[in-house]
Amino acid sequence: MLTLQKVTKVFNDTIVLNEINLEVKKGSIALLLGSSGVGKSTLLRILCGLETIDSGTILLDEAPLAKKLHSIGMVFQQFNLFSHLTVIQNITFPLEKVLGYSHKTAQLLALELLHKYDLADKATLCIKRLSGGQKQRLALIRTLALKPTVVCFDEPTSALDPILTTQVAETIAQLAHDQFTIVVTTHDTMLVEKLPCTIYLMKKGSILESASSYEYLKNPERFTHINNFIKGHQIEIEKNHFKPDL
Repeated sequence: MLTLQKVTKVFNDTIVLNEINLEVKKGSIALLLGSSGVGKSTLLRILCGLETIDSGTILLDEAPLAKKLHSIGMVFQQFNLFSHLTVIQNITFPLEKVLGYSHKTAQLLALELLHKYDLADKATLCIKRLSGGQKQRLALIRTLALKPTVVCFDEPTSALDPILTTQVAETIAQLAHDQFTIVVTTHDTMLVEKLPCTIYLMKKGSILESASSYEYLKNPERFTHINNFIKGHQIEIEKNHFKPDL
């Protein structure tokens, strides 16, 4: 279980995270929902060790997170792939340099994961020849190769069409089924309908409201803040896509 207790982060006298309390069980999905700038990505960066906290506690399986090296994996919004390396080298390089795998062992694990995620035929290609969806799968493979117990996704469906969004949601749900602990940040309200998760609506660095996706979809009016955010977001999308008849 991943546990956050009163986690607080301050940048230049601005409270970015304000006493965040959160529990995510093994095999479960936490969906951090909210507009840009509410602290979602900062929380992921803290989990991955890219930022420190000013106060509070983070535990993984009841032990301090700092003692769980490589237990948190991150799939970045921009993927952060090595453009000068091939697809398979993007996987083997961190395995060899970070975990100390032999080249042969790293190659075997990389090929196994490339087959699982239907990228084996792209193994020797350079990154620029991949589509956006393929780059995202490669970023996930690289993360999973390091054998984390928690996988974080930062805005995984940003700029994706509905078909790719569904595919990403299916992949995330399968990871939870495989007993990974999943944390997703998003402002994409479509994921609420596609993921069996617990929704945490964030605003100004705090968790404003939470609900299971099942309970929310069954009775949205019960969760006022989440419902208002989702309805407002959907109206904004409709406005942006409206084209008057000419």
